Amino acid sequence: MKRLFALFITILSIAVLAACGSSSDSSGDSTSGDSGDSGDSGEKETYTVATDANFKPFEYKDPDTGEMKGFDIDLMKAIADEAGFNVEFKSMQFDGLITGMQSGRYPLAIAGISITEERKESIDFSDPYYDSGLILMVNSDNDEIKSIDDVDGKEVGVKTGTTSEAYLKENTEAKIKAFPQIINAYMDVRNGRVDASLYDKPNVEFYIQESGEGELKTVGETLQGESYGIAMEKGSDLVEPVNEALATLKENGTYDEIYEEYFGKKPE
Repeated sequence: MKRLFALFITILSIAVLAACGSSSDSSGDSTSGDSGDSGDSGEKETYTVATDANFKPFEYKDPDTGEMKGFDIDLMKAIADEAGFNVEFKSMQFDGLITGMQSGRYPLAIAGISITEERKESIDFSDPYYDSGLILMVNSDNDEIKSIDDVDGKEVGVKTGTTSEAYLKENTEAKIKAFPQIINAYMDVRNGRVDASLYDKPNVEFYIQESGEGELKTVGETLQGESYGIAMEKGSDLVEPVNEALATLKENGTYDEIYEEYFGKKPE
């Protein structure tokens, strides 16, 4: 009897341990599954945004922290937050940025990119977010160049791969000197190595205000009125959410706040 009782106790103990193990495994699977579902629903997609860190006040690197700053940067962050995704910025030369977008290497790009019919053939754009144009800059003592009509035969500095370069090629007989960075063109104007520079009006005016006041000036009318857009891959699913977020930011005042921070006034 003692042997039978001992055997019964052993069998009962094994059964209880097996039941506990089964209960624990089942609970673990359930917890793991719930946690996974919660984590997936809470995660945001992260997209790389191509940009050019040499276009103040739209995008530039903070000299103290090395972080990207500027109107475009803050606007893109606000759009991403509103649309429900994250962004990380990758800086490069402007002409490489356009090529990268056209090849589908980058899902998004923001860098004062003018919306043109030629570019729209290979990439998509958001709705316009900033109205711009091109303007000539010369030395303050230059009285020969008063407008775009006076640049034929003159040497004009531009940034490689921009609408400024295309405009001069299509509309003038100027001698074009293209630079990877527009700051080099500006410096050549100041030092008399080129006769003028043609580039986006807000950047030209910002440079004169910050670094060339009294030495440089703009001449002529604003040329080729154009708008900036956020660039995306052709057929991108991001076009609609980006446009919706941009519209919301304009309606709720966020766009105006960002604009005023960098341009010192609210948009007209």
